[in-house]
Amino acid sequence: MRVTRKIHRKQLLWDIPALDSFELNRAIYRLPEEAFRRTRDEFIELLDMKEIVTKPVRNLSLGERMKVEIAAALLHKPQALFLDEPTIGLDVTMQRRIRAFIREYNQRYNATVLLTSHYMADVEALCKRVIVIHHGRILFDGVLSELVDRFKAQKRLVVTVEQGNVDLSRFGEVVSQADGRITLQVAKKEAPAITAKLLNEFPVADLLVEDPSIEDVIEDVFAQKIDAEPATATATAALA
Repeated sequence: MRVTRKIHRKQLLWDIPALDSFELNRAIYRLPEEAFRRTRDEFIELLDMKEIVTKPVRNLSLGERMKVEIAAALLHKPQALFLDEPTIGLDVTMQRRIRAFIREYNQRYNATVLLTSHYMADVEALCKRVIVIHHGRILFDGVLSELVDRFKAQKRLVVTVEQGNVDLSRFGEVVSQADGRITLQVAKKEAPAITAKLLNEFPVADLLVEDPSIEDVIEDVFAQKIDAEPATATATAALA
């Protein structure tokens, strides 16, 4: 099995264009010329790198360097890829582009991707299976939706009433209240019934139902201090 590990800004030679580093990787992995060029051109298109691969790496922005680093790591089409916080430090647009490329690679080549991250937006956007590790112990191993249901079976109702602040504490925990906008935390299974009651009993101008953020869920996982077997895994999330 071909395996690669992505380490930030470590693979490319600083003073030469990324294209030349790609050629060096081709020689290292002994890739057939035709297959290499096909994969290289495919990645250049998917990552929109046509304008940057001919520039010295030192002249690229952080986001541009991240794109060419990822491409260099995958030119030999590894079947297993280890990623360590691949979008850290990138702007929102570049984060989305990198995530989209990782998803496309996973689907196109049926590759296993293991993602280690403290950045929950990456986990939520990319991963089907999640392993939460704390001090060397596995606290959870399963699909993301199960993690949310198990440790944060609540929803938030953000209610705006026309008559200003009212007492809604009988419907759930009042998280915040200001200028007629009240945020309630309620049990997930009770949210539909409570929503109906609010709409029936009050002049509601707006009502928003929110799921807990993945950051809140992870915080609750750690707070509950669940007993677990010693950890044997090294990643926190994976694309199957």
